[in-house]
Amino acid sequence: MKPIVRSLLETDLYKFTMWQALLHSHPGAQATYFFVCRSKPSFPLADLAEEVNRELDHLCTLRFTEDELEYLRSLRFMKSDFVDFLTIFQFQRKFIQVSTDGEKLVIEATGPQVHVMGFEIFTLYIVNELYFRRYDHDQCHAEGRVRLANKIRFIKREVASMTGRHPFAFSDFGVRRRFSAELHDEVVETLIRELPENFKGTSNVYLAKQYGIRPIGTMAHEYLQSYQAFGVRLRDFQRAALEGWVHEFRGELGTALTDVVGIDAFLADFDRYFGLLYDGLRVDSGDPIVVGEKILDHYAKLRIDPHTKRITFSDGLNFEKAIEIHKHFCDRVQPVFGIGTNLTNDTGVPALNIVMKLVSCNGQAVAKISDTPGKVLNVDETFLRYLSQVFGKPLQ
Repeated sequence: MKPIVRSLLETDLYKFTMWQALLHSHPGAQATYFFVCRSKPSFPLADLAEEVNRELDHLCTLRFTEDELEYLRSLRFMKSDFVDFLTIFQFQRKFIQVSTDGEKLVIEATGPQVHVMGFEIFTLYIVNELYFRRYDHDQCHAEGRVRLANKIRFIKREVASMTGRHPFAFSDFGVRRRFSAELHDEVVETLIRELPENFKGTSNVYLAKQYGIRPIGTMAHEYLQSYQAFGVRLRDFQRAALEGWVHEFRGELGTALTDVVGIDAFLADFDRYFGLLYDGLRVDSGDPIVVGEKILDHYAKLRIDPHTKRITFSDGLNFEKAIEIHKHFCDRVQPVFGIGTNLTNDTGVPALNIVMKLVSCNGQAVAKISDTPGKVLNVDETFLRYLSQVFGKPLQ
């Protein structure tokens, strides 16, 4: 059977953007990432350990091809020295370890952050695809096609009756939890053909290149969390991270993530300076309507026209929920949507809820206090309580 990872380009765009930013600003940072399964699998994930090791061995043989490097150079926000760095980059197997703890699969990547941060997405879809290989692929793919066709009919029907100021727009965010590469390819190809006005691109850089569509992404939680350990006062880490992003990208990729310590603490740091500089915000936890309303209230206080800004909603969405959110906001702001698992792993078999998150940087614990209960991943309860106190964010 073919190896799962087809290319080092097949990861989320924001891995490249954060990689570039951290290579330029904190090249010596050391970090640890842990794998966690938040859901109950149908069989122990520990059973996959040998196969995961084999797939990681393969990953560590890959290099970027000249064609892939030229594609990255063509992206306006990729700097030439970063792409030059990628010409010599190769994952080192010594920085990622796989073991078991009873029925649990234990994966830890520890080493230079600009090296180990890249393991995350590959590891997640390796585990996913190995897990789902134990199901009937033909049957699951057939069901996935039927469900995708139903989604497309639903979107076309809803869009035809919409009268809002801003059109319905969404992107594929599904590489990390996909059922298979084959199904992912088919989903993207179908959306390009069937919904050309609404489907705006994919976070999967490999597929963006393959199909000539826009790669989508800016920053993830790990970028802001890293600043908790970069020597700034903890209370100031979000402002420092946002300032660092502006310094690196100079107006490009202007979507900021809002929920590392909750929306209220984020908005307290997101003043008019940042409000004018950033094109919009991404909502990845909490009630999307409630959070979106808080953002609109904040833009009003900052004297900023919300019609000039985007809110990207990306937290476990399906299209019914996305349409509901869109109808609520489309006359007041530009709502856009990142759809992941519901696009690339909706086959009738329950999807895994797996993550691989940054838990320490430079020998110091880092953490996220989500607006959604159950999304906290932290290995140091003392630091988590301290972070909660500093930002006045109760632990859920």
